[in-house]
Amino acid sequence: MAADPDVPPARDAHDAALGEVLARTFGFTSLRPLQREAIHAALDGRDALVVMPTGGGKSLCYQVPPLVTGRLAIVVSPLIALMQDQVEGLRLLGYPAAALHGNLAAAEREATRRAVEGGALRLLFVSPERLFQDGFLAWLARFPLGAFAIDEAHCISQWGHDFRPEYRRLAELRERFPAVPFHAFTATATPRVREDIAQQLGLREPVELVGTFDRPNLTYRVQQRYDRAEQAAQAIGRHPGAASIVYCIARKDTESLTEELRARGIAAAAYHAGLEAGTRTQLVEDFRAERLDVVVATVAFGMGIDRSDVRLVVHAGLPKSIEQYQQETGRAGRDGLPAECLLLYSAADAAKWRSIIDRSALEFEADAETVASQHELLQRMHRFAQRPRCRHRTLSEYFGQEYPHADCGACDVCLGEYVPVPDAHVVAQKILSAVARTGQRFGSKHVIDVLRGSQGAKIKERGHDRLSVFGLLAAVDVQRLGNYIDQLVDAGDLERSEGEYPVLVLTKGSHEILRGTREAVLVAPHVAPPPPTSTSTRRDRDRDQGAGRRGARAAAASSALSDDDRALFERLRVLRRGLASELGVPPYLVFSDATLEELARLRPANEAAMLQVKGIGQRKLESFGAAFLAALRAHGAEPALGGD
Repeated sequence: MAADPDVPPARDAHDAALGEVLARTFGFTSLRPLQREAIHAALDGRDALVVMPTGGGKSLCYQVPPLVTGRLAIVVSPLIALMQDQVEGLRLLGYPAAALHGNLAAAEREATRRAVEGGALRLLFVSPERLFQDGFLAWLARFPLGAFAIDEAHCISQWGHDFRPEYRRLAELRERFPAVPFHAFTATATPRVREDIAQQLGLREPVELVGTFDRPNLTYRVQQRYDRAEQAAQAIGRHPGAASIVYCIARKDTESLTEELRARGIAAAAYHAGLEAGTRTQLVEDFRAERLDVVVATVAFGMGIDRSDVRLVVHAGLPKSIEQYQQETGRAGRDGLPAECLLLYSAADAAKWRSIIDRSALEFEADAETVASQHELLQRMHRFAQRPRCRHRTLSEYFGQEYPHADCGACDVCLGEYVPVPDAHVVAQKILSAVARTGQRFGSKHVIDVLRGSQGAKIKERGHDRLSVFGLLAAVDVQRLGNYIDQLVDAGDLERSEGEYPVLVLTKGSHEILRGTREAVLVAPHVAPPPPTSTSTRRDRDRDQGAGRRGARAAAASSALSDDDRALFERLRVLRRGLASELGVPPYLVFSDATLEELARLRPANEAAMLQVKGIGQRKLESFGAAFLAALRAHGAEPALGGD
């Protein structure tokens, strides 16, 4: 076969070395979509912009090339926890990597500098702030660098959801290192943001690689929030014993929701930036080590947490953008196994976010264009929540990609979980009439009190107990009625004013419904999927520190396994947890759940067979092979791989 004139001469040699590195270090025999193209761009010395969803394998794209080229790559990462996780995981693989950040002792920093100067490292992680301190760039210029990899590159764009001014200075790197290739990586970027990233970093004819944003293993549900604790508890109950993250907008919400979940027998912990640093660190360590499974957190939690077996992400309030939602839900099911993403929202959430955006703009003196962009992102998120349309399709199209399926079979809309409210039009007319009769001067609580026939003093003082709408919806509970009001606001058939004490105001749509020229549409809270595990069962399970504590998780996450495979899978999880504890690392850094599933299913009989299991390379075989082979033999089942 004639050589392809467009393929660089070194490509064949690169491919051979690439295959060896993948198998020996990472235990992989193949690459995911776009990983090979991204790695080849790095090996060819090209600039690149790589967009892959969370869990899509971005890290491998900048981890592999330095092992092939033998040259040091600098990885710019925004969070210390993120750096530490990656360095710990790479060292378990025998990969020469280190990080430089403010939490290191002087001796550790000096040891890392000596390793760089001696040519012993292939990856060095640094924060953007660290790059521009104490002559650091001048020091780096002494070494033959292979590449700069910019992680979380969307932070450089004012059109992105997480703009960080310190990232803007990264453009200076191109001026200082004109011959070094630049590779930008992010999980979430619209076409507009991708264009801005390339411009801000000064990328030169970059190879632009955009992966599929859809995460088919995730089931998306969006529910009007009527009882956040009960709705969150039900979702957690659908994944007993599994890792779950519950996101809240405000710090006080994380604490109150945590208490409500604990009252229901769920062992949860609150996490937010207001906690002492030591407390935050301990919570993160407990979650990573599987000593804690349910965290109720603000957005401060998550970016540096690489636990791959999160089975549930709940948003107890509306995220401020679809990008943020995509990134945070992407922390579920990173191992490729099924996971659920539940969004609980209220129309009031959007008003709360607008207030936060405006306060931040004043504090940081943000320009009007940036603030307008943040408001636009929020509005798109709000529309996503209130529009009953396939979630997988909507997310794909938001990021500029077609969705190929008519029915995803993995979201509330396609699963048929919406239930129309009987007599919805009449109910809506009664609500709108109550707003009109009370003078459009009150919030939801007062209107609900009127409709339910409250005998409260304020109702009587204002004479609202004599209105024709008084008590018309007495049979509807407070939470459900509030939910109906939110739906009318979301649909534009009512308006909630701005300010500290918002009031309900009629709109053009309100008058159309009152006159009967248009039918109102209301839906009941979604049909609940399987009911939660009972509180007593959960408490009993939490007291059991042995294999049974994770049995329910194995059943939920590993539906493709037989009963005996699941029992073995659980046995391997217990072994993994013990080994990780001895090493002081998170269990998933030993082996992922996906690797344990393959071990349980294939049951390799010897070390050679173990190397055929995805995720087991030579170094991990040397470190853990004997222990896992012993556990497989002790289980007493016939090997399916490598046996006689």
